Amino acid sequence: MVDAVDRILEQWRAERPDINPSPMGVIGRISRAAQFLNTELRGPFAAHGMQRWEFDILATLRRSGAPYRLSAGALVEASMVTSGAITNRIDRLAAKGWVSREVDPDNRRSVRITLTDEGKRIVDDTLADHVANENRILAELTPDEQAQLAALLRKLLISLDDRPAAALRPQGR
Repeated sequence: MVDAVDRILEQWRAERPDINPSPMGVIGRISRAAQFLNTELRGPFAAHGMQRWEFDILATLRRSGAPYRLSAGALVEASMVTSGAITNRIDRLAAKGWVSREVDPDNRRSVRITLTDEGKRIVDDTLADHVANENRILAELTPDEQAQLAALLRKLLISLDDRPAAALRPQGR
């Protein structure tokens, strides 16, 4: 089996035999896979009237556990966007009735974002379709191959300093 990256590597080996292009094969495939995945993941979100970033924020709140509430700062850390961007996104989600925002009574400078009942319903409905879509995408890989790939990608991400967000603890329990 040959993919598009194989052709690129073949060309580099012919033109620059003094350089080993093997790293380009790994990075190129990860980059191409990311592009394909971004396209493939849109469908279930669009079917539920949402965008991927909306699902990401709602899912972050949902998996935080009842009462499905996090500080705005925790959402910034989880989403890797600026505080200005998260404010805009929370405004848009609140306008749809999927989240509510309130001042933290323990810290008046902090805002707590809570998943509404409608937000919980939409994220739960979307989650089932999203996971089914991911299963479809990965169907060519055996469960063992999926586990190997996940382990290798985890190792790579950790080496690039990707760590879990420490601030993702529910607020107001």
